[in-house]
Amino acid sequence: MSIFEKAIHDATATIESLRPLQSVHEQAAEVVGRCLLSGHKLLVCGNGGSAADAADFATEFACRFVSDRRPYPALNLAACGSLLTAIGNDYGYDEVFARQVRAFGQRDDVFVAISTSGNSKSIISAIAAANIAGLHTIALLGRDGGRARGLAQMELIVPTDITARIQEAHKFLLHTLCEIVEARFILPKQEAR
Repeated sequence: MSIFEKAIHDATATIESLRPLQSVHEQAAEVVGRCLLSGHKLLVCGNGGSAADAADFATEFACRFVSDRRPYPALNLAACGSLLTAIGNDYGYDEVFARQVRAFGQRDDVFVAISTSGNSKSIISAIAAANIAGLHTIALLGRDGGRARGLAQMELIVPTDITARIQEAHKFLLHTLCEIVEARFILPKQEAR
């Protein structure tokens, strides 16, 4: 089997492995939808490739996903280089997201953490800060969930050891979450006006 064929095989198997997550995924979509419709916001973060996924997810709400509709407040906590480097320098990298959660998060906002390993100290600290501040917490993790497993109120754990396949599955979960939120919460609300 070629590398390309193996990648297709592994990606397909990974996506199929997500079926048991449907109930938690639906619950996460409901929490996000209710959050945005009630005037609250999303705070999203990740490191490396997961930071890029966080940026995309936040953009889908602050700009648009499929339909033309009003923007909703969603912040990518990995976006501001000066803030990240200031916090990293003054408080240590473990605090780069947690400090922002404490600065921007309010009770009933939603915090979404993305980590392929679940072992990033910056993600673990941020989930803890979000829980303390009364935010709804959702973690997208990989492998066995790592040290972050059990910390968030809702977890979507992709059960594979291949980082690329975990990231692809996270992207799928995030995009389908956007689809559900738009279809069930945002667009019906717009049509009702």
